[in-house]
Amino acid sequence: MLQRSERFLPVTAEDRTIGDSSTGRTRAAVILPWERPERGDEGRIAEARLAEAVGLVASIGLMVVHTAVLPLRERRPATLLGSGQIAAQGHLLTEHDITVVVVDATLSPVQQRNLERAWNCKVIDRTGLILDIFGERARTREGSLQVELAHLDYQRSRLVRSWTHLERQRGGFGFLGGPGETQIEADRRLIGERLVRLKKELEQVRRTRGLHRSARRRVPFPVVALVGYTNAGKSTLFNALTGAEVTARDQVFVTLDPTMRGLHLPSGRRTILSDTVGFISELPHELVEAFRATLEEVAEADVILHIRDIAHPDTAAQRADVIAVLEGMVADGTLDADWRLRTMEVLNKADLLGGVDEVPCRPGHIAVSAITGEGQQDLLAAIDARIAAGMELAAYGIAPDDGARLAWLYQHGEVTQRHDDDDAIHVTVRLFPADRARFERRE
Repeated sequence: MLQRSERFLPVTAEDRTIGDSSTGRTRAAVILPWERPERGDEGRIAEARLAEAVGLVASIGLMVVHTAVLPLRERRPATLLGSGQIAAQGHLLTEHDITVVVVDATLSPVQQRNLERAWNCKVIDRTGLILDIFGERARTREGSLQVELAHLDYQRSRLVRSWTHLERQRGGFGFLGGPGETQIEADRRLIGERLVRLKKELEQVRRTRGLHRSARRRVPFPVVALVGYTNAGKSTLFNALTGAEVTARDQVFVTLDPTMRGLHLPSGRRTILSDTVGFISELPHELVEAFRATLEEVAEADVILHIRDIAHPDTAAQRADVIAVLEGMVADGTLDADWRLRTMEVLNKADLLGGVDEVPCRPGHIAVSAITGEGQQDLLAAIDARIAAGMELAAYGIAPDDGARLAWLYQHGEVTQRHDDDDAIHVTVRLFPADRARFERRE
């Protein structure tokens, strides 16, 4: 008799054919060890967390045929799960010919090894799963290097597992004699050497990116950055606002590397819109540095749009996860503490709730639908107003023959008034504080 927490996805005859090894599709199970949230927590829902894990697994091409939510009353050091739960799941995994089990939790190397022995199949934890997704989808040089660095760091701790080849010994070198180094020692040494090389390459790539970022600061357009939980619809909204064709699917982590496009606002002001990687709960610590590195565009942004999937049952918990990552960036000095003053919450997927009028909005929140376009003009107007509010009005008198300074004002600011006379050209211009300081240093 099945526990109420267990679920099976319908498996058809066609699925069994697809799941055959000859087609490359692997039959997988997703198991969620679930601890009841403490009071005061955002109340993450087990069903929503399980659905997220299934989405992660499906995104790497595995065919999920079994899912289960297992109450976790006590964390077992050797296996995480209880012996009864392991035995019950082992029977079901064998019955459904499952070769990969994804445990949506962080497993120690010992726990992972013991579960593999008990179930006689491959076991992947949440950290390994997300690392695989990032490794598959990273496109930039830095992204690939950072993911490889994180993956090697993760694998190094897994070398304690008792695989046969790790117990072999290599022969000694000539007169040195002795049994030589074991395979596990050799693997650790090779990983260590590769980690050193990767860190050096990453440092060079970051220096180059820093130069590019400095050059972008001289571009006379404000930057608007999209942030939010994975699959909140950021890329779909990015395409709708800019006319770009960035890959956008109902799938997690479709976007890993930042993308930037020009955006024209109702006032005629031009901005740069930046799409960034989606956030996720319990991001593996091996990927935290890589994850934040992709968000450095956010630190430079004049306006931050926090895109939320307002129709998701866990939308409040997802919001808390995003804020936690941004606050972490403040703690390590990547992001200024005033980021909240530059942030607007955009409640996306309003069409799933019946339209923007059906979305409960607090002051400062804007409901939109990236699919239908509803609310997008209001969003553009709000961005326009937020950018204008961050600018200062200044008046200058410029000599008629000083065309360079006059051109600089037109390029970097918004000239609202101009009066020419014989002695000077009098202009009133709206500028960002940094640009105003730069111009006045030129005088």
